[in-house]
Amino acid sequence: METGGNSLPSGPDGVKRKVLYFYDPEVGNYYYGQGHPMKPHRIRMTHALLAHYGLLQHMQVHKPVPARDRDLCRFHADDYVNFLHNVTPETQQDQLRQLKRFNVGEDCPVFDGLFSFCQTYAGGSIGGAVKLNHGFCDIAINWAGGLHHAKKCEASGFCYVNDIVLAILELLKQHQRVLYVDIDIHHGDGVEEAFYTTDRVMTVSFHKFGDYFPGTGDIRDIGYSKGKYYSLNVPLDDGIDDESYHYLFKPIISKVMEVFRPGAVVLQCGADSLSGDRLGCFNLSIKGHAECVKFMRSFNVPLLLLGGGGYTIRNVARCWCYETGVALGVEVDDKMPQHEYYEYFGPDYNLHVSPSNMENKNSRQLLLEIRNKLLDNLSKLEHAPSVQFQEREPDTELPEADEDQDDGDERWNSDSDMDIDEDRKLIIPSRVKREVIEPETRDPVCSMVQIETIEQTRGFDTATNETGVDVSPMPIDVPTVKVE
Repeated sequence: METGGNSLPSGPDGVKRKVLYFYDPEVGNYYYGQGHPMKPHRIRMTHALLAHYGLLQHMQVHKPVPARDRDLCRFHADDYVNFLHNVTPETQQDQLRQLKRFNVGEDCPVFDGLFSFCQTYAGGSIGGAVKLNHGFCDIAINWAGGLHHAKKCEASGFCYVNDIVLAILELLKQHQRVLYVDIDIHHGDGVEEAFYTTDRVMTVSFHKFGDYFPGTGDIRDIGYSKGKYYSLNVPLDDGIDDESYHYLFKPIISKVMEVFRPGAVVLQCGADSLSGDRLGCFNLSIKGHAECVKFMRSFNVPLLLLGGGGYTIRNVARCWCYETGVALGVEVDDKMPQHEYYEYFGPDYNLHVSPSNMENKNSRQLLLEIRNKLLDNLSKLEHAPSVQFQEREPDTELPEADEDQDDGDERWNSDSDMDIDEDRKLIIPSRVKREVIEPETRDPVCSMVQIETIEQTRGFDTATNETGVDVSPMPIDVPTVKVE
């Protein structure tokens, strides 16, 4: 095992971490529609594996408190959030103009409980950030999160609300610098756009680049203004295997940790980069994918693990179960225990799957050029950015519902910025539709959008970049209220 960055203490990988896991039992009920590759049911399958492998007993298990409109509006536009809140399958035909405006339709359909789904997965990611800020855990996990394509004013790539941006904004209340790492096969475009002009968030995305959704993530896209060199893109070709992936991942991330010195890390663990994914074209094994989690864990920095893509759902569940074990420092058996979704994993009923014999189109020369270019970019950041910042207590406190708590009378601070709105009961669909046979489907289609950026500044002038796009930063709201 390679050590972490020189700037941070690295301990033995087997050292136990305090892990907090978010799960809503209703999440598997949400259904994008027949034939749609995104299936929230995979989260329920993952949870079943965690339960039957005995991993839940090693973690704190929390049901996420749904994010409210005002929480979502810390990044998203008010009218967009209002649209998501109100649109239903029955009313969508009366809102065709808004459907087009907000890119809601084929790839991002309207379905029963859409807004509740957004509230749930965003609530888990924000809640994980809050718990990390308070020091209640070392690692927080929300496999329902990681929807990295959503923009300020539109849905994209099966994503409606960008829970990652919202979680990072929460972490920035307590940490001077936050690192975002994305190992989904698709470029983490929504997160990169949000923080493109700031030096407080570094985004690093490893992704398929070329004729592939969303079409962004060129190695030359490095950030702008104060954010120059704080966006790193690692463009990859078909068939990359474990060895080639870590030839890039480990030295690049080691240098990032050494130079940027983040106070917290968000790792998006999209499982569509695994071999055999129905929308993917990489050739990573589950252990190879999980090695990224293991490596980030070794730096001993507060870590938020999120889900993301992944469309061969039996392999998604395998991967996130194994990576939960990695987070805990527990090695799980390859032979799968009997559980309610056991039939999905035949004929071998093993946790791990072998990579295919597909061609690796990433030559060693290409990998070397990418590695040298990105390490050279990082060398231009001589030290961690000097940010005016005052340590204080985090000002958001989530009233998390712990599934393991017996004391039903225990409550969080009623003045919390994220407390439950009792006047707004959620309507949850009551059935799960399972599709064992997964037909092929096309990739989502990208529509280019104006870059919306976020920066922690007070008082700034409107500016435009070389392309004429307005890059005036939106201030991060950092109130000074302290939690009692």
